[in-house]
Amino acid sequence: MSLAELNQRSEQIFSYIVENYLRAGQPIGSKQILSDLHLDVSSATIRNVMVALESKGLLFSPHVSAGRVPTNAGLKFYIDGLMEIGDVDQGDKAQIDHMCNEAGATSKEMLERAGQMLSGLSQHLGLVLVPKQDKPIKQIQFMRIAPGQALVVIVSEDGLIENRLIELKQDVKASELERLSNFLNDICIGKTISELSAVITVELQKSQMNLDALTNALVLKGLAVSTADRANEQHLIIRGQSRLLEDVQAIEDLDRARDLFELIEDQQRMMNLVHSTNEGDGVKVYLGAENDVFNHAGWSMMIAPYKNADNNIIGALGVIGPTRLNYGRIIPILDYTSRVLTRLIG
Repeated sequence: MSLAELNQRSEQIFSYIVENYLRAGQPIGSKQILSDLHLDVSSATIRNVMVALESKGLLFSPHVSAGRVPTNAGLKFYIDGLMEIGDVDQGDKAQIDHMCNEAGATSKEMLERAGQMLSGLSQHLGLVLVPKQDKPIKQIQFMRIAPGQALVVIVSEDGLIENRLIELKQDVKASELERLSNFLNDICIGKTISELSAVITVELQKSQMNLDALTNALVLKGLAVSTADRANEQHLIIRGQSRLLEDVQAIEDLDRARDLFELIEDQQRMMNLVHSTNEGDGVKVYLGAENDVFNHAGWSMMIAPYKNADNNIIGALGVIGPTRLNYGRIIPILDYTSRVLTRLIG
């Protein structure tokens, strides 16, 4: 089915049926459409258009003599081709910027907050695929940013950047931090943070580099913090599981919700699912049981990738909820958040 197959009247009627469904969740009939849209046609003409749209698999009637609602294919057709996607709402944008740009946050903390924020803004389940972070190092930099404060910047070989703000009991000169950074960069290439932490004392003894007690503590504290914060394996952050229960509106929905909970509780299956969506840019939408990726009737999943400095996809974030979502709001939220994470982490 392509947009070229719909004339202007069919497109207008179809769009209104979908928008009514997303707003109210109820079938709508020809008389109501005629009254709402003030079309210069008869109710019979509108019914004929609805029958034609149904024959194309875009609409169906949930009950005999009822109005029409979109099929999953029809809803996907509307989202991909007819729905107007604007910029992210300024209020949502401000909240995303505030949550992701907090000074001194590690990438792990940033991604944790992103998952919680997505659940809060969408009022559904939020998820973030976190990349494996204990990777070979390209560069380490210690920088003085204020009296008693230093910033540790760790760049991995694949372009992932880790920032960590460290509080010091005393001040350290910028020249001392530069000397320390140069020493670490001589020995860190190709090692992970865990490997570097294990050999740092031996390397210090070999080099006979004299560090005062404060600078030595700074090294150990900086690397220890990073080691603790970096998960050795890729994993999935999931927030807002309880919101799925709020979306269950009928007894018959409970079995579908139970199946979805089983999927969400299985980290490996969920990661495989998210991995299968990680191609190309932009937000992808998967609806109900009519696709090979997210095969769960009554639910939908939206996924957007984020990248490293080399423009390679390293993770993803998304929202899962019922098929009746506010796609026009959530898609810009996901798109903007993915771009913010790409800028900050990459």
